[in-house]
Amino acid sequence: MKQHELAFLYLQKAAEDEALLAEVLESPQISDAIIGFHCQQAAEKLLKALLSDNGIRFRKTHDVLELIDLLIDNGIDVPEHFLSLDEFTPFAVEFRYELFPLGEQVTLDRRESLRLIRSLPSWIEAQIKA
Repeated sequence: MKQHELAFLYLQKAAEDEALLAEVLESPQISDAIIGFHCQQAAEKLLKALLSDNGIRFRKTHDVLELIDLLIDNGIDVPEHFLSLDEFTPFAVEFRYELFPLGEQVTLDRRESLRLIRSLPSWIEAQIKA
């Protein structure tokens, strides 16, 4: 698969995570941990789209900051507000698979999280077109 095709596949898959988030964001039956997981997945895929399009190799990882650092290390200026995407990294594994003591919950500002995720694709797509 060519770099550009892989980038668009990642964009498409990230859009699916974003669509799911929009559908379940206000549902009290869906935990913040699940919302955070799909935010992390969307961010990861979007960043991998840009890395792929630029031919930047990356290891199999769910670490959003590692992906951002790869972009920066390869001369791509990442807007400062996107550095906060790293807050979703623990949702990929830690908050998804680890058990928490009874009564302890993961909390997330759902609307702000979705706003941040929704702002990422336009920046990524502009970088890919450039």
